[in-house]
Amino acid sequence: MVLTTVADSGDSVNCTFGSRYVRSPPPKFNLGEKSIPKDAAYQIIHDELMLDGIPRLNLASFVTTWMEPECDNLIMASLNKNYVDMDEYPVTTELQNRCVNMIARLFHAPIGEDEAAVGVGTVGSSEAIMLAGLAFKRQWQNKRRSQGKPCNNPNIVTGANVQVCWEKFARYFEVELKEVKLSEGFYVMDPVKAVELVDENTICVAAILGSTLTGEFEDVKLLNELLSKKNKETGWDTPIHVDAASGGFIAPFLYPDLEWDFRLPLVKSINVSGHKYGLVYPGVGWVVWRSKEDLPDELVFHINYLGSDQPTFTLNFSKGSSQIIAQYYQFIRLGFEGYKNVMENCKENARVLKEGIEKMGRFEVVSKDVGVPLVAFTLKDSTKHTVFEISENLRRFGWIVPAYTMPPDAQHIAVLRVVIREDFSRSLAERLILDIDKVLKEVDALPVRVAVKAAAEEDGESIIKHVKKSDKEIEGEIAAYWKRLVDGKRTGAC
Repeated sequence: MVLTTVADSGDSVNCTFGSRYVRSPPPKFNLGEKSIPKDAAYQIIHDELMLDGIPRLNLASFVTTWMEPECDNLIMASLNKNYVDMDEYPVTTELQNRCVNMIARLFHAPIGEDEAAVGVGTVGSSEAIMLAGLAFKRQWQNKRRSQGKPCNNPNIVTGANVQVCWEKFARYFEVELKEVKLSEGFYVMDPVKAVELVDENTICVAAILGSTLTGEFEDVKLLNELLSKKNKETGWDTPIHVDAASGGFIAPFLYPDLEWDFRLPLVKSINVSGHKYGLVYPGVGWVVWRSKEDLPDELVFHINYLGSDQPTFTLNFSKGSSQIIAQYYQFIRLGFEGYKNVMENCKENARVLKEGIEKMGRFEVVSKDVGVPLVAFTLKDSTKHTVFEISENLRRFGWIVPAYTMPPDAQHIAVLRVVIREDFSRSLAERLILDIDKVLKEVDALPVRVAVKAAAEEDGESIIKHVKKSDKEIEGEIAAYWKRLVDGKRTGAC
């Protein structure tokens, strides 16, 4: 039996009933005029999705790719709940509020036992950062207006290693982004240079707890000390926001004595990604404030057309409830002990992978032991082959390992990065080490890639002249070529 549906172009789509469905010729992607059977639609999409990568082997992503079946069931049972309808789904709202309070206390917010924390669940850390940035901008504007000063030129100070969502915030909401440039061997924001960039128009300094590039924690405590001193000298009150998207669910369990959160007085807000080391599927994030005074009232809207007065401070309105419920499941299921065990296991697997990579003698590890459990490493010698070739060849074994260049002024450094998540076991780490070694031997037998020649000949230079250059010059040219190839796009996701 054959079903024929007519596409807009007049071409037919033939679906043969049975175990397989075949489309021929491929349709132009407009809405078809007629329906097709549900099992045919399922099979068509299922077959195409088989060409996607395997999430658990996607070592580029910080995002959670596995949860327990019990939590999967809760997610499926709540997919049809609209989170914003608080009057209709009051229990879901209560679970969100419990999560906010748990996170705020985990980050040492100065709230009493009977006080409610100030925060909200968001669609990833991107929305959380937008909300925190808007609160800082409005606080700064209100103070400037009260002083009779202009408030049309706000800026925010960050490191050049920030995730792209900070650039989005600056562009969308018309805030100048003042970036502290990086340098070779130092791939996070320098607090001294950051404070030097602060002026009377700075709405906040954003510190990163877990850089996307190397997983390193920035020194928020030193930043707090230096900024406090400058505020005292100038009369300003420039605050700090901590982007703890990756590290917020790591530091409290692995490094409890590290001061980076609300224990530091200038830290006014913190965002964290529940869908990263919060161990929840995408996409859920959280933003919490030190106190209600740090969130301007005029940014909170009140609606009543869903049945009761409902305060809301989000960029989105409707969204699913399932990730909020999943976050609460993880909190009560794991507790402090469970999260600590997961993070310690991730750290141990990162150590195994790091030692295996170092034993090859071909790489230099640029990530730090204290930070997000990941391994970022670069080739010691890139004169013949590059990290981009290694990344490309690892895909043949199923591994998705990103290669990228660092931001300014370390853009001549190109690295590979492996993120260690809960579902990346020691056996997978050992398998990856073996596969990297195989790829190295394979590329060694290959001729010098065209990318190297293209970088060398771009300005009319010959390959002979290129060989005479220093290793650093060669690496710089290769990095520049690939950076132009990807149009300066950054990696990472909130």
